[in-house]
Amino acid sequence: MPRTKRAKIKEQEITGLKYFRQLGSLLQELHDVGCERDRAGNRSLHMDQYCTMILLYLFNPIVTSLRGLQQASELKKVQKKLKCPRASLGSLSESVAVFDSERLKPIIATLGDKLAPIAKDSRLQDIKHTMTLVDGTVITALPRIAQASFLETQSGHSNLMNWTLHTHFEVDCHVPTRIDVTPTGGGEFDERAVLDRAVESDRTYVMDRGYAKFELFNQIVESGSSYVCRIRDNSVYDVLSEQELTDADRAAHVMSDEIIQLGSTQAKSKPNHQLRLIQIEMEPHQKRTRYGGKSTGPNCDGVLRIATNLLDVPAEIIALMYRYRWTIEIFFRFFKHMLGCRHLLSRSQNGIEIQTYCAIIACMLISLWTGRKPSLRTYEMICWYFTGMCDEEELLAHISRLQKQND
Repeated sequence: MPRTKRAKIKEQEITGLKYFRQLGSLLQELHDVGCERDRAGNRSLHMDQYCTMILLYLFNPIVTSLRGLQQASELKKVQKKLKCPRASLGSLSESVAVFDSERLKPIIATLGDKLAPIAKDSRLQDIKHTMTLVDGTVITALPRIAQASFLETQSGHSNLMNWTLHTHFEVDCHVPTRIDVTPTGGGEFDERAVLDRAVESDRTYVMDRGYAKFELFNQIVESGSSYVCRIRDNSVYDVLSEQELTDADRAAHVMSDEIIQLGSTQAKSKPNHQLRLIQIEMEPHQKRTRYGGKSTGPNCDGVLRIATNLLDVPAEIIALMYRYRWTIEIFFRFFKHMLGCRHLLSRSQNGIEIQTYCAIIACMLISLWTGRKPSLRTYEMICWYFTGMCDEEELLAHISRLQKQND
């Protein structure tokens, strides 16, 4: 079947660009990034302009690819409002080899400082540290021809390139505050090794069992933070003491609350701090299998085992904190399916990082603009506005309703 040629993007399909003006001052410090070698002043596409176009891609469903961005750059309205020149497909592709994704991190930090807690759960008000969910999600990209040739030589068939987004998600503000992009694999790219390099003080890290590692637990505590982490069903430990359960604990399906020594006596390393184990009853289930019969993980025997160094927090609250871990899974769906990050505009790590960090900025802008967490309905309304399906009055009315709900 012959491929259907996509229609070119039209001027009237790109609206609402005046709201991108505020990005000018935000991204202005990126303008000269990558110009160190350009002594002749020949560079026409700068990093601040490239990032603005990435944000246009994230907010406008009409633009669905790098070629779509190139077509949008030809429109006079886009050039005028975004102050971006006409960009060739080659310059868009090659820019990510010049621009430094690390320069976006201070901008994310600046926006993060402006975010206020959104609908904080009153049951978690006594948690002193910032509750941060940690998990990773895998995205795939077609390899370059040279990479595909190498992979085919090594494995006998062509493979996709897999990248892992190691994400830190703040529950109170309901936005990601950090994403580290690495190739999928072990060693320095293992999720525990990546988190070990990123541990900060004054945080409570909520993690799944893939992060259960004694050295990581010790690193978190030594940095002045705490953790709530599910451990494996076959974990070895000795019970030192048992704490009495309250009615609220039992209502939360807590089965036991114990102080333990985690690890066998032969283990080379152990937690160097007091550790608490809370066991929660849940429905036993088998992990679903991927295509080809490969399991996505171990089965559950009906008991959720949560290890934490929070000794004074009620067991029911620990159970609630771990329940919040599903919030990051919902964000991953929003990130991939709504923000369009399932489709990568670049196949290099630096390019993927730029797109990922711009997606974080997009989430923060939605929160700052609406005072609410980035939701599907709000994102759809913004997209409808940017494609001309709703006018500014309707968009502002939607935001106003959200803000009243938050009061």
